[in-house]
Amino acid sequence: MNARLLVGAAALLGLAACGTPTAGTASPTPVAQAENVPVAAAVQVPAGQELVGEYRATGVQTYSCTGNAWKGLEPTATLVDKNDEPIIIHSRGPVWISTVDGSAVEAAPVDGAKNDVKGAVPELLLKTKTARGDGLFGKVSYVQRLATEGGVAPSGGCKPGAQTSVPYKALYTFYAPAN
Repeated sequence: MNARLLVGAAALLGLAACGTPTAGTASPTPVAQAENVPVAAAVQVPAGQELVGEYRATGVQTYSCTGNAWKGLEPTATLVDKNDEPIIIHSRGPVWISTVDGSAVEAAPVDGAKNDVKGAVPELLLKTKTARGDGLFGKVSYVQRLATEGGVAPSGGCKPGAQTSVPYKALYTFYAPAN
C-alpha cells in the first residue's frame, strides 16, 4: 500500500473519529428527512429488501493515468448521519466502514445497473460481496449510489503514472433483506 493511500486513510479516520459517539450512545441515524430522490429503473433495489440507512457522502474520486487515459482508482469519502456527524468511511473496494460499530460492507456493481448523470459519476446499484459485524452493515445486501454530483475523470490525455482526485457528492442508501 502506498504512503499516499495510508496518509489519506489516516486523515479520514481522524476526521471520522471527531464525530464518533462514545460507547453507550444510540445507533447511527440515517439522514433526517426522507430523501425524495428519484431512482432510475436501472438502479432499483430488487423486491424483498428494506432500507436500513441513507447517508450523504462528500469526498473525491481518484483517477490514475494508464496508457494516456484516466482510469478510476478509488473513492475516498466520509458519509454523515442526520446530525452531519461523520460516521462512515468509504474507500477502495468499494467498501464502507462504520466508525460507530466497526461493521463493514464490500460491494460490487451489478452488471448493467447504472444510470448516467451529466457532469457526474453515474448512479449505481451494488450487491454485497462481504459484510462483517453485527452493526450497521452486518446484514446489508445492496447499496445504491444516488444523486451524484461531480467526480468525473478529467478529459483529454495524461502522463502515465499521474494521479488526480476530483471532488464528488452522493447519497448512499443501504438495504437488507426484509424480515
